[in-house]
This record gives sequence, structure tokens and C-alpha cells, in this order.
Amino acid sequence: MWFISNKILVRESGLLEGFRDCHCHLLPGVDDGVKEFDETVQILKEWELCGLKEVWFTPHIMEDIPNKPEELREKFKDTGTGLEKNDDLKIEIHLAAEHMMDGLFVKRLEENEVMPIGRDGDKLLVETSYYTPPMNMADIIERIKTKCYDPILAHPERYQYMDKRDYKMWKQRGVLLQLNLPSLVGAYGPEVQWKAEWLLKEGMYDYCGTDTHSINQLDMFLNSVMSKKIVKTVKKIAEAQEL
Repeated sequence: MWFISNKILVRESGLLEGFRDCHCHLLPGVDDGVKEFDETVQILKEWELCGLKEVWFTPHIMEDIPNKPEELREKFKDTGTGLEKNDDLKIEIHLAAEHMMDGLFVKRLEENEVMPIGRDGDKLLVETSYYTPPMNMADIIERIKTKCYDPILAHPERYQYMDKRDYKMWKQRGVLLQLNLPSLVGAYGPEVQWKAEWLLKEGMYDYCGTDTHSINQLDMFLNSVMSKKIVKTVKKIAEAQEL
């Protein structure tokens, strides 16, 4: 039918062909993401079928989920050892973290208890509450940059307190923006989808991630439909992002 001819199933779109996922919660049993190793394997196999080549596990580090870098690294090592037994899995995995800019963040930052993302370890994936910004957010961003990290703000389209002026202001201050791909298929509601499409149209995204927490969430995303034009635009961002 003419009114859906410009849309395609995400699974069949080629969107994830050669994709590097810079945000997901696949390290089992450490946060609100995947709980069991077998589910991690299941998701990675599904991703490989879609052409995904590289993934960064980014477990939460926050007051409510007080993960410590050394414990996450040990868990990642064990997970990697388990994955090596799956000869058909060729996907490349790395470890970083998603850091909540909460009351303990600055202390962790100053004590180097953070987990940067990227092969050069020069970027930091951060988030805020969906409803209110942290106190002195501008100062926190400057502290991150003083520590020689480029801040990547996770899923900015989901922050209810942000509007167009906020996004432009943070971009001007050197904050990189990371799109959650499911935002573009309405996974978090129509307002978030509208914001994501506007940010995409304005060319404000620097990185893309799936923010996958479970196989059910992934299946819902892969079986959703997306505009072919949006697929093309997202692929350009994904191909240009450097980690």
C-alpha cells in the first residue's frame, strides 16, 4: 500500500549491517539489563544475523546500582571466556559503563572510578534523570572535560526537561549526543520519538546505540517498522562514529 511503502522492518532494513553498538546492558547480572549469560549469547547471535560487528557493554554505575569498575571488569572477563566457547560468535565485544551524573559522580570522576568508552579511552558515556537535570550540570560537564574525556550524553531525546534550546546549548559546550535507536520506532512513546526525529533532522546526533536490556526488547525493535529515509540517515551517523 502506498502509505507504508516508504517503511521497512528494522530486521530487514540493513540498519545494523556493520553497526557498532555503543550502549547496551548485556553484561549479565550486574544491573537492570540481561540477567543470565544465555540471554547475552542469544542477543549477540541475533545481532550477528543482522550484521552487527562490534558492541560495547555499558552497565550502569549510579547510586542505586553502585557497580565498581574492578568488579565489572572481572565479570566481563568471565563473560568473554564463556563467549569464546561459542565458535559461531564472531562479534567483537568491549567494556565501558553508563554513568549517572548523580551525587556520587564527581567523587568517582576525581578518583578515576569511571569506565571510559572508545579504544583511546577518551570518551565518557553519561546520563541524567529523565525528569530533572543534576545540580550544576554545566560544572559537571566541565569537570569531565578537564579530566580529558569527551562527554557523550546518552539518549538525550528521553529527557523530559530538555527542549530545543537545551540541545543546542549542550552541543555548543562540546557535549556529544547518543541516539537510542528504539526511540525512532516509538519504544518510549510519541514525544520521545518526535524529539529523536527532530534531533536527527537537525544533524545533532554523534553516536547511535540500542540500549538493549533484554531479548524481548530487542525483538520488539527488530520487528518494528522504520522510515527508509530515517534508516539511511542513521546509517550515515553510525558509519561516521569513531570509538
